[in-house]
Amino acid sequence: MGINSPSDIAANLQIGPTDAGMVRIYIEAEGGIELPLDFDPEEAEEIAEELRAAAEAARAMGDRPAPKPKKR
Repeated sequence: MGINSPSDIAANLQIGPTDAGMVRIYIEAEGGIELPLDFDPEEAEEIAEELRAAAEAARAMGDRPAPKPKKR
């Protein structure tokens, strides 16, 4: 599965600090999947910058017409 592949999987996302001074991204998905991802604060800031850049790029894509589906 790639970044542009649609999915019907539902998940919950939580983000917060841990007692150990890390930033945790906790993902809980259907089927009992639990994925705790811990990052040091600097890594978390880098992720936040990537999220902001992706949001800006997605917003820019929303301003232009969607591509037409390819005929087979």
